[in-house]
Amino acid sequence: MNSASSTTVTVNRVDERIARLVFSNPTHRNALSAQLLTALDESLIALASQRIPVVILGSEVGQSVWSAGHDIRELQHDRDPIAYGKPLEQVLRRIRAYPGVVVALVSGSVWGGAVDLVMSCDMVVADRSASFAMTPVNIGLPYTTSGLLRFFNNLPIHVLKEMFFTAQKLDAVRAERFGLVNRLVDTDVLEATALELAHGIACKAPLAVAAVKEQLRILEDLQPIPVQAMEQIAELRRQACESADFGEGLAAFAERRPAAFNGN
Repeated sequence: MNSASSTTVTVNRVDERIARLVFSNPTHRNALSAQLLTALDESLIALASQRIPVVILGSEVGQSVWSAGHDIRELQHDRDPIAYGKPLEQVLRRIRAYPGVVVALVSGSVWGGAVDLVMSCDMVVADRSASFAMTPVNIGLPYTTSGLLRFFNNLPIHVLKEMFFTAQKLDAVRAERFGLVNRLVDTDVLEATALELAHGIACKAPLAVAAVKEQLRILEDLQPIPVQAMEQIAELRRQACESADFGEGLAAFAERRPAAFNGN
């Protein structure tokens, strides 16, 4: 996929069982634009139809930023970019439902919605330049319940709160300690490590692997929430998305200045 902004999503077949899915948006630090997310979604659909057992997903190795997260320019026209039907949520569901294993290959810093992209993958291989920062609070954007559950199932609650309340980076060493990263290696062996892991999975019975993955997805989703609680959460998110603070957060980001939030 190509555009004037050089946004691309490329599928490289390693062999008949493994594919490398590479996304790139170099002029905007690999931001997850709607265009890029749509291309990722289409590529995952195509790979699933070809019954590729293992997909390695990531941007090019060696960049300082794996992905800057949502394309902030698009948020000016979308007050809730992480709602159910939006491009990012569509891709996250596609990864979680993919009938095979999706391995995130991470080199460089990961920001905002891109952290959720990594968390939605089945395994994570990272180098020591990797870091993970959940930044929605910087612009006043409230995260979704489904998104928080992905973190809730994978991180200690106090680490989760630290990430979402402070927007500070979780470095690669701490990420490995808390189980977010499966393999932490030097950059020069990052791709080889991911391929070794992929080959180890690809030689196993694909139907058995897919069945286990789907069972685990269902078990992770078994989070009964009363209707009243869901309505309360929806109202809190609506208020935050429509607030003056959200507009101030976007303006401050665009103007590269600290935001002046006042709780309205």
